Amino acid sequence: MPALPSWLLATSLRIAVIAIAAYIVIRAGSAATRRFEREMSTGTGLDVVERTKRAQTFARLLQRTVSIVVAAMAGLMILRELDIDITPVLTGAGIAGLAIGFGAQALVRDVLSGFFMIFEDQVRVGDVVKVNGQGGLVEEVNLRTIVLRDEQGAVHIFPNGEVKTLSNMSKDFSYYVITVGVEFDDDVERATDAMEEAAAGLMHEPEFKPYILAPIEIFGVDAFEAGQLMIKARIKTVPLKQWMVGRELRKRIARVFNERGIRMPTPRMVVDLRRPPAASQKSEVENRK
Repeated sequence: MPALPSWLLATSLRIAVIAIAAYIVIRAGSAATRRFEREMSTGTGLDVVERTKRAQTFARLLQRTVSIVVAAMAGLMILRELDIDITPVLTGAGIAGLAIGFGAQALVRDVLSGFFMIFEDQVRVGDVVKVNGQGGLVEEVNLRTIVLRDEQGAVHIFPNGEVKTLSNMSKDFSYYVITVGVEFDDDVERATDAMEEAAAGLMHEPEFKPYILAPIEIFGVDAFEAGQLMIKARIKTVPLKQWMVGRELRKRIARVFNERGIRMPTPRMVVDLRRPPAASQKSEVENRK
């Protein structure tokens, strides 16, 4: 009997040491990933934004992986300290893994797709993307799923194996594409000069200058529509700032157009109230007979 209390005390101490060691390793791993993320985020320039996004994605994935592996190893060590044979547990885990490999092919496909998606740097946390036609801000990139939140706040979760099309709208740089309508009798050159003046003024504003990477590109008349000519242009910005720059650019173009007397088309309806000629009325009556 005296051996039982001493065994319990010794076993409890070893279990406590294992638990504390596992906690320390997990905390150290979290600190290391945070430090890695901070170091990747230092510096200036556009590449810092891209490095930060990639660092956040890798740091979150690495932290979760380390936590799961350390917790599993600590659990097995505690079972062994309790004199529980872990061989059947390992064997069962191997059999279960084999069964999952054969029976859960979709899960394996999701994990493999997620691995290559992260390894090839296709998408990062903080990017704005379209996945299978659904747009949103990337909140999580996991080995199995990618999580988006759209502008209405709805969360969309896509298994990585189901991602057929992925459009990244904030990788390296972005473009804001704008089309402006002018009336057919207006001078197109005068309209394009006004657009360039509005964009040049925007580039010299301290609030917007850091986000604009190149002057506006005007492609010219892109389409003929009812009552108007469509002039197409685009402006190059840093990632995620294209919409802010684009809204301000639209406002300034409208103001310069107004100052120069360039009219933007407005919907019109032409109603002909003239009565048909008498001959036409007579022929109509004869047709009815």
